[in-house]
Amino acid sequence: MENSIRERRKEKGISQEELAGKCGVSRQTVNAIENNKYDPTLALAFHLAQELGTTVDGLFKPGWGGK
Repeated sequence: MENSIRERRKEKGISQEELAGKCGVSRQTVNAIENNKYDPTLALAFHLAQELGTTVDGLFKPGWGGK
């Protein structure tokens, strides 16, 4: 699943560590999600969207290229 977490996070001026802390996950988890290596749970997706000031639909797009 493709996402725009890195772009939104940088627009807000927060680090992976800060976002991770607000969402109750590790920095490595945020990094893996940003790099499309891990799909978050629905609850985490909603939390990420809330912290980044957007919706889940605005943050995530289905990856149609076999992912």
